[in-house]
Amino acid sequence: MTNDEIATAAEAHEADALPAVHEVHADPATGIVAVPEGLKRSAERKSAARWAYERLILYIRNFEQQLDSEHEVAIGFTGGDAGVIRIEGMGYFDPDIVTFYGADGTGAKTQVIQHVTQLNVLLRAMPKHIDQPKANRIGFRLARDLDAEDEAGDATPPPATD
Repeated sequence: MTNDEIATAAEAHEADALPAVHEVHADPATGIVAVPEGLKRSAERKSAARWAYERLILYIRNFEQQLDSEHEVAIGFTGGDAGVIRIEGMGYFDPDIVTFYGADGTGAKTQVIQHVTQLNVLLRAMPKHIDQPKANRIGFRLARDLDAEDEAGDATPPPATD
């Protein structure tokens, strides 16, 4: 037997539950390179809603990193007439609901509530409001919230403060 590393059944089970990401793009700078520390905790202790919420944060933050200073992220929902909303907040309700807060193209306050089994989203770059000095970067605030939770070792994330 040439296995240099022996794992217990518990270690192997935990390794299977840890998040991993794999993407291939024409431009290597486009994809998600690594899973942040806040997302590396075992998936077994997370609800489906929390798991979806955390991975969406990763995709939103990565998408924002590719935008210029004149655009910000918006989200569209496939398979319905919800349209596209500028993301101003995001949350989850255990065990299986993810919610998005924002404004639609007319500026009307909007909230979309989805069951994780129905979650199909489209990220889109939208021009920032002309009266805003700089583009809103919600993905970075959401990621900071996860990092703060990871440092506190708390199962409930603190409220966003930006």
